[in-house]
Amino acid sequence: MAAPPCAFSPRGCRLFASSGPDGRLRVWDTAGCRLQHEYVPSAHLSAACTCLAWAPAGARQPPSKDGGHDSRVNCVRWHQDSCCLYSCSDDKHIVEWNTQTCKVKCKWKGDNGSITCLCISPDGKMLLSAGRTIKLWDLETKEVYRHFTGHATSVSSLMFTTVKPMNESKPFDGITGLYFLSGAIHDRLLSVWQIRSDRKEKNAVMSFTVTDEPTFVDLTVSEVKEEPVKLAVVCRDGQLHLFEHILNGYCKKPLTSNCTVQIATPGNDGDSTPKPVPILAAAFCTDKQSLLLVYGNTLQPIIEKVSLNTSESHICLVRDIQKVLSLKTDAALTKVKTPVVNSDTKVLVPGIPGHSTAVKTPASGKEKKKNKRKPGETEESIEKRLGALDIDVSKVKTPGGLPQTDSFAVLLVQGLESNDAEILNKVLNTRKENVVKNTVARMPIHAVIPLLHELTKRLQGNPYSASVMVRWLKSVFTLHASYLSTLPDLIPQLGMLYQLMESRVKTLQKLCRLHGRLFILVTQVAASQTVQEVPEVNQTAKLVYEDDSSEEEGSDDEMIADKDSDENWDEDEEKEEQSDEQDMTVEKEINGDSDLEPENESEEE
Repeated sequence: MAAPPCAFSPRGCRLFASSGPDGRLRVWDTAGCRLQHEYVPSAHLSAACTCLAWAPAGARQPPSKDGGHDSRVNCVRWHQDSCCLYSCSDDKHIVEWNTQTCKVKCKWKGDNGSITCLCISPDGKMLLSAGRTIKLWDLETKEVYRHFTGHATSVSSLMFTTVKPMNESKPFDGITGLYFLSGAIHDRLLSVWQIRSDRKEKNAVMSFTVTDEPTFVDLTVSEVKEEPVKLAVVCRDGQLHLFEHILNGYCKKPLTSNCTVQIATPGNDGDSTPKPVPILAAAFCTDKQSLLLVYGNTLQPIIEKVSLNTSESHICLVRDIQKVLSLKTDAALTKVKTPVVNSDTKVLVPGIPGHSTAVKTPASGKEKKKNKRKPGETEESIEKRLGALDIDVSKVKTPGGLPQTDSFAVLLVQGLESNDAEILNKVLNTRKENVVKNTVARMPIHAVIPLLHELTKRLQGNPYSASVMVRWLKSVFTLHASYLSTLPDLIPQLGMLYQLMESRVKTLQKLCRLHGRLFILVTQVAASQTVQEVPEVNQTAKLVYEDDSSEEEGSDDEMIADKDSDENWDEDEEKEEQSDEQDMTVEKEINGDSDLEPENESEEE
């Protein structure tokens, strides 16, 4: 799964914001590790958050009505003067927004492919953008100032590491001589680049190596030449790598971390094996010595401030997260906010670019019903409450006999979570296109991957089941394509499905050829059978008219013919032979030939 977008507040890291797969934005107080705010977007069930950024103090953003992008937004960056916001998208464009009017100020094409990351220079006059290659833009002219080779995969992080050049002897133009850092997905190297006056220099000057793909990066900016840059990199495997290095020109070999930090459980309560606890994010405090660590899970993370001895190459922190979470159950959030939007607001839904979903406006003037028990009423038992949560299939059926579409979505999620074959068969064996589309559209995001796994399993069954499952696959890929494209490990998760489809596609061409040949052969056989089965023409007359005299004569002849026997067959043959000899004699006479001997001929003369 992709790492959820998260960010610390800019001043002192007092707050930590994180958005989970359900689309809810949660803001935590880092000092007390308490949930302070929870924001529920209007379309949180249709689209997951892809990026977030803290605005400078005093910035305001009313509800926007302009659609600046036609596809998924990958990164947003606030300008230092608080009146501009920059965003990039899969539509290959960069948009400059006016935050006062919430209108598009400027839009230009930034790359031939998707643009995944942005970073504004310290002086606010330049902008770094990256897809795979990295470009430095002049914000005044919107022209490319420098090109850099970048990474083999999409860049996921960009940030400047210095605010002044290391060589102070030359005049500083605000950008030349500065260093910046970049990281990419599926890449274990973080590269450092230097902006030089020579346009030919496009390669990285040094790199940092980590154990896995970086998911969160924070650093301390070097302000003087002798001050080292401190780098904190959280990887997908849950480890934290700390680097400390003075940027001073080229370094051929990749630099390894000075210290690696891991968190594990103590392994008590009958389980003697410690279990690793993933680190989600880390940030340097204002003193540049201590760190804020975020670990656990995204829905209820634990935030802790630690001071580490970086002289040790490996540090393992033992934390009993179950005890900490039990202490936090009494802490309630202070505010839950749903944004107030009007009917003109446009919300992009994954799948079809430009498609907008209906936004529900909160009803005004209606008081919310408070779920309080009246005096004298008894509280329901836990057994009754659990029974009320159970879904009875017979109660959610329509008059036609099939469950409603929303009930189908509920049943599908319930069947996937409990792995109930009976429920899954009832839902997945439907052949109605509208029911399939509406069910897939209403199911939650977190159930998409389990559904694909179940469909893959059923595709390997009999052909009838496979033909039905293909309809579900079509709807899932159509309606949840943008969510699936955000998963970096989508290929290994759907490897079985890909191989299955690939093997069937490979045999498609051969099957088409065989089908064509068999069609011609069967057609010819059917045509020949048709000719043979044509009935013979009946030569007998349909109607015969005879008078009475002919009938009598015919009957006498028939009686005489019946009296003939096989005893007279020799006489008939002798008559036939005599007639044949007479015919031959006549022919010879005509031709001048004779069977007479020469002696007889002379006598005749």
